[in-house]
Amino acid sequence: MRNHLIFLLAVLVLMSIVLVSCSKDEATSPTNEFETRPYTLVMPSNMPAPILPQDNPLTYEGIALGKALFFEKMMSKDGTVSCGSCHNQGNAFTDNDKKFSEGIEGKIGDRNSMPIFNMFYHTKGFFWDGRAKLLRDQSLGPIENPLEMGETLENVMNKLQAESKYRNLFYKAFGDSTVSSLKMSLAMEQFMLTFVSGNSKFDKVERSEAQFTMSELRGKELFFTEFETSGGARGADCFHCHATADFSNHEFMNNGLDSESEFTDLGRAMFTKRPTDNAKFKTPSLRNVAVSGPYMHDGRFATLTEVIEHYNSGIKESPTLDVNIHGIKDGMNLTEQEKLDLIAFLNTLTDEVYLNNQEYKESN
Repeated sequence: MRNHLIFLLAVLVLMSIVLVSCSKDEATSPTNEFETRPYTLVMPSNMPAPILPQDNPLTYEGIALGKALFFEKMMSKDGTVSCGSCHNQGNAFTDNDKKFSEGIEGKIGDRNSMPIFNMFYHTKGFFWDGRAKLLRDQSLGPIENPLEMGETLENVMNKLQAESKYRNLFYKAFGDSTVSSLKMSLAMEQFMLTFVSGNSKFDKVERSEAQFTMSELRGKELFFTEFETSGGARGADCFHCHATADFSNHEFMNNGLDSESEFTDLGRAMFTKRPTDNAKFKTPSLRNVAVSGPYMHDGRFATLTEVIEHYNSGIKESPTLDVNIHGIKDGMNLTEQEKLDLIAFLNTLTDEVYLNNQEYKESN
């Protein structure tokens, strides 16, 4: 009888171990049938339709994985830096008023952090020099940059694969819990493609939901008018490079920051190896420009006043100076009031809806 009770007790203990093990496996392994939910990008009515990748449709599950990866410090060598460390929402996903971002081990980057929004309009390359063709390519670049995250893709994949959280997220997004750099890039691309900025005061005026002040209206007229016109009107000539709905032509241009002898960063030429691309950098969008300083690829200008003064009186000639800048290279002689009006207009491009969208914030 005693032996029989001991046997039963042993069986019960074994069954409990099996049940706990099964419960644990169910908690850490995907059990549901794979199915993703399509995500529809909602665009403001005054904005053009987004240009989305056909081979990477947006899904709630893919975006959730991309968001987790965007804020994951484990992606860096020492676990201290994530994409979100250098791209802060309140600054239009640039860094906090820094000329150059700080990476692992206190290392300082060599170019100003670029903002992230309306990435679906960028069809000519990413980074200041355009070296990444697609947004998914750009998403992996900082991981292996020694000044930023300083890690290898292989190590990152191994670290993520070891976490049940990420095995589940990868399964939900792609139907396979195996981590790969391609799936990482596709997920981060999806997340960043959801960053829509089109609800600034300028947009509301476009939709007849608000009105400009007199100063803002004068600034707009300066912005969209040629420096010299046949009718005698005088403008600030900004629209040649910043006239689209995204306030950028997304081209690579030399805007007269330095003379040829002063070139310390060759910009796009570092990627193309063509001297004709010397000192050409991607034209940034002016949306949210009031909160995304400092400005230019090297963050040399701390304020919009300094930026405007550069175009007003600081253009430097070089062989690759853009043809649109040649017209103002001798100075525009803007008045102090005209400069203030331009800044007033630029302030209307700040989109508080985008800057405070809870969907972009790091999950707790």
